[in-house]
Amino acid sequence: MKEISELYPMAISLLKDLISIPSFSKEEDKTADIIQEFLVGQHITCHRIKNNIFAYNSTFDPSKPTILLNSHHDTVKPNLGYTKDPFIPITEDVKLYGLGSNDAGGCLVSLMTTFLYYHDATDLKYNICFAATAEEEISGANGMELFIKESSNIHTLGRHPGDFAIIGEPTQMQMAVAEKGLLVLDCIARGQAGHAAREEGINALYLALEDINWLKNHTFDKVSPFLGPVKMTVTSIHTENKAHNVVPDTCSFVVDIRVNELYTFDEILDILQQNLTSEINPRSKRLRSSMIPENHPVVIAYKNIGKSVYGSPTTSDKALVGIPALKIGPGDSARSHTADEYININEINEGIRDYITIVGNLVN
Repeated sequence: MKEISELYPMAISLLKDLISIPSFSKEEDKTADIIQEFLVGQHITCHRIKNNIFAYNSTFDPSKPTILLNSHHDTVKPNLGYTKDPFIPITEDVKLYGLGSNDAGGCLVSLMTTFLYYHDATDLKYNICFAATAEEEISGANGMELFIKESSNIHTLGRHPGDFAIIGEPTQMQMAVAEKGLLVLDCIARGQAGHAAREEGINALYLALEDINWLKNHTFDKVSPFLGPVKMTVTSIHTENKAHNVVPDTCSFVVDIRVNELYTFDEILDILQQNLTSEINPRSKRLRSSMIPENHPVVIAYKNIGKSVYGSPTTSDKALVGIPALKIGPGDSARSHTADEYININEINEGIRDYITIVGNLVN
């Protein structure tokens, strides 16, 4: 078992390597190479499914439950507000700048460090699986879902009732026990074309605005104690018509809906279809709300070291892992996807320390 003091600088060095390589969703092959080479360099047998890299502890026993330590290595693209090169890791005071440093590089290297710490430990109550997955930022099909499906050829996560996951996302090391689901709708208002100078046609733009106004003002009855109310936001509107004198016959708009655990997606859709005139097309029903019970062993373990619980408005691979999962990690979600993204070095140190403590309390 390596000393923790040896692991801290190793984690920071790996994170700098990851920052220096662009890893936009679906383009993570180079960072997958880095992670794979790192694990091989630590004499760890690892597996690769497209850009998902994963490994198991050396004393893996299929009769035992498994803890999945997971985070993602893809990033969004840098926005125009950056004043620093997003691909040059720069340390100023205690801040490490770079794209993906906070979301979710700090979590990834902290969980990997925890995995290294316990990799060769014996007589553990749980197996430990580490997985660095892809396409989290776009909830892509070749990320978490592919890993879960294809890794079952080696070991099926979820087969043992005690299996669970720790999902590394920046939460300031507090426990996101619940997470809102995400339902994205493409809506189309259909009217009738006509000449703008005469009383002709049915303006699809106006029909869309009536529906948008309903979406803006509607509130759902059931409010979750952890996740609050369902939140609906119209995020874009579009018409193909570019002529000033033609009444548009169609108008499309997109709705982002964050759903609490008290509604199914079908219940939300039923309510909308009863109140909107536009055609409603859900992009996906995969990203459902998720919750891990407050009496789960991992939640109790974190409570015992003073961590608090909350409901997260954002979506992560927690929604797709298919086993009980706790989202927790170093960094701050408020810094994700912002210009000049950074993570404090001491946040990573704290993350490693807490992950090692909690996993140790569970497996020993």
